[in-house]
Amino acid sequence: MSKNVNIIGAGLIGSLVSIYLAKRGYNVNIYERRPDMRKAKMSAGKSINLALSDRGWRGLEGVGIADEIRKIAIPMYGRRIHHKDGSTAFQPYGTKEQAIYSVSRGEINMKLMDLAENSANVKIHFNERCTNLDRNGMEASFVNEVSNKTNSVKSDLIFGADGAFAASRLNMQLTTDRFEYKQHYISAGYKELIIPPGKDGAFLMEKNALHIWPRGSFMMIALPNPDGNFTCTLFLPFDGEKSFEKLKTKEQVKKFFDEEFPDAVPLMPTLLEDFFANPTASLVTVKCFPWTFDNKIALIGDAAHAIVPFFGQGMNCGFEDCVVLNELIDKHKEDWNKIMPEYQLLRKPDGDAIADLAIANFVEMRDRTADPKFLLQKKIEARFSEKHPDKWTPLYTMVTYSPHIRYSTALKEGERQEAIMQKVMAMPGIEANWDSEAVEKEILKYI
Repeated sequence: MSKNVNIIGAGLIGSLVSIYLAKRGYNVNIYERRPDMRKAKMSAGKSINLALSDRGWRGLEGVGIADEIRKIAIPMYGRRIHHKDGSTAFQPYGTKEQAIYSVSRGEINMKLMDLAENSANVKIHFNERCTNLDRNGMEASFVNEVSNKTNSVKSDLIFGADGAFAASRLNMQLTTDRFEYKQHYISAGYKELIIPPGKDGAFLMEKNALHIWPRGSFMMIALPNPDGNFTCTLFLPFDGEKSFEKLKTKEQVKKFFDEEFPDAVPLMPTLLEDFFANPTASLVTVKCFPWTFDNKIALIGDAAHAIVPFFGQGMNCGFEDCVVLNELIDKHKEDWNKIMPEYQLLRKPDGDAIADLAIANFVEMRDRTADPKFLLQKKIEARFSEKHPDKWTPLYTMVTYSPHIRYSTALKEGERQEAIMQKVMAMPGIEANWDSEAVEKEILKYI
């Protein structure tokens, strides 16, 4: 077949998959609804920082661009928990050298677009909104948001990489019989805030940590940026006793933050301005099927599997889509009649699994990270894993640091481990005897 590809969406996944395909000699045109963010001013307030982990790095290394991205990434070796009384506690993510990396969504997107355009056979077209995908003619139609001109382009392959509310997916939904689609909004929304740098760009909190203020039904997190500031995100129910609907005035916002996040308030001089200037956004999970059509069109990234951000895996999962696709191109020697079905077969269960894991991790971050019993459970798991690495890999490690373990496998194994740990945590005197031989034997009994 000839090698002309149209990609809908120049976000993180659209840009990365274009680099993979360009390296194989495909001619790639990317059509992006938004203006070029490298030239236009980005709208503030909806750019939750991202956490790059091993699956994501693998995707970047596959096309030799990981070193470029490392220049804008900051390692975070664990969670720094901030309690209401002002005390803090550090919870490492894994072994000493294991970290996840804070990157700005905008920064990494701009860098990936630059790297994509470095390929002679990639061209990005901005302000182009997808209005139709004709499956029979393999023709994509667009309207330019600035000039209002319409444009239709043919290609041999089409990838829908245009995010959680993808026009590409909607077009497939409307033209495909028995298309399964499910979206679920969690009851909390989010708002972006900021902790600016101190004097001479100094970090005002610990630089190499993901900061969490867990408060039961809600929380705030903060991730570091290279210029010394922290991007903070408040996750709060839309309505209820403590919610966005109760924070309508400056007095209400100040009182709420003074009570809930007293150690953060002195570090946030523009808190009130940011709170009212930045939008309150919702968080959605999207599951759908099929992901491929006629072995010529495929959904990838959030267009196929949008997830909430609480396991830090949305971008990593999308980058892993690119890795798997690339491996299948090798395996099937560019026979897309074999590549497309296997891509869908492999990735759909993993997309569903990480979506479920992300929802579960919201609960963990929001209230369990401050629960002494939960912390003890994690301590027991870490100790047992240290003694028996061949028998127990903690769920977080499987998801974050083990790209060879599929998300669907990690989900099943995590459920099995949790069932074992519930029995262990019910042992009499577990608080005093957590590191005993009896506890070790109890775990071994179930493995």
